[in-house]
Amino acid sequence: MCLLAVGLVFVVVGLFGAAVGAARVARQQARVAADFGALAGAGRALAGEQVACASADEVVRANGARLTGCRLDGLDAVVTAEVTVTPAPGLTRVATVTSRAGPVRA
Repeated sequence: MCLLAVGLVFVVVGLFGAAVGAARVARQQARVAADFGALAGAGRALAGEQVACASADEVVRANGARLTGCRLDGLDAVVTAEVTVTPAPGLTRVATVTSRAGPVRA
């Protein structure tokens, strides 16, 4: 009986560890998508906000995320991306990250 209890504890700890790992991976995926989307948007900032945000959306989607916000602040692109993750059955979380990219200022 004691062996079964110890085994069950290991299973629960393993599931918890997998859920935390899945959430961390989703956060990193959202961060990468937002960073690359902001870079893509900043690269097209001179063409206007609509073109810049369309470029950012394309890059964010290619990285497995969803664009939830995009705007230009001067020549800077501010992009928000989110990734939905289900780390455990019945538990859904959303990782959201905002990134900013633009020209270097002295």
